[in-house]
Amino acid sequence: MKFSGYLKVRIGEAVGLQPTRWSLRHSLFRKGYQLLDPYVTVSVDQVRVGQTSTKQKTNKPTYNEEFSATVTDGHQIELSVFHDTPIGYDDFVANCTLHFQDLLRSAAPSDTFEGWVSTRPEEKLGELLWE
Repeated sequence: MKFSGYLKVRIGEAVGLQPTRWSLRHSLFRKGYQLLDPYVTVSVDQVRVGQTSTKQKTNKPTYNEEFSATVTDGHQIELSVFHDTPIGYDDFVANCTLHFQDLLRSAAPSDTFEGWVSTRPEEKLGELLWE
């Protein structure tokens, strides 16, 4: 099952983020807890539709940022967390993939969501909001 419609995603916060090997290896302070400079990317079927701002020196960032996209025949949405490195490529920290099919099947007929509205008039999917 594919999703076609208007997608609105709100990134609230990330919790329990762990330091990457690179950040631990290149830390000036080897003792103590290593903090990240994390940001989140939002992709639909491997096409980036949004990226949060980078939060400095935290493993519990709060974003409260929203992204919107019109989706045509979408299969999945992926949220990925990266550590913003000063040199070279940013470090991968974590990700989560949600399949539209699973979301549509798990919703009861009476469920409504914030952030997910179908662009097809015959479908009443409601809205979906991830926080």
